[in-house]
Amino acid sequence: MLELISFLLHGIQPLLVPICFVVAWTVIILVVFSLCAVARDSVTIAKQMHQIPCTGCQFFTDNYRLKCTVRPSIANTEEAINCSDYQPKTNPYLY
Repeated sequence: MLELISFLLHGIQPLLVPICFVVAWTVIILVVFSLCAVARDSVTIAKQMHQIPCTGCQFFTDNYRLKCTVRPSIANTEEAINCSDYQPKTNPYLY
């Protein structure tokens, strides 16, 4: 039994280096593709979040307890992108 295992190990040994080389580069390529996908998704989400107009609205209070006096439940969320009550600040010194 030990002779059979020894024979198999000596037969596989020349193939181990190329197999490990291919496996290592496959893992590296998969990690790079995953990082690229994460970066792409992060940019997409950031672009969507920058469309939220709450900070430029006259009803936005900048208070963590009451973010918006008109629609506090959707303030600073994706639902606020097309808010019907949005009024741009006309004079930022008054708000």
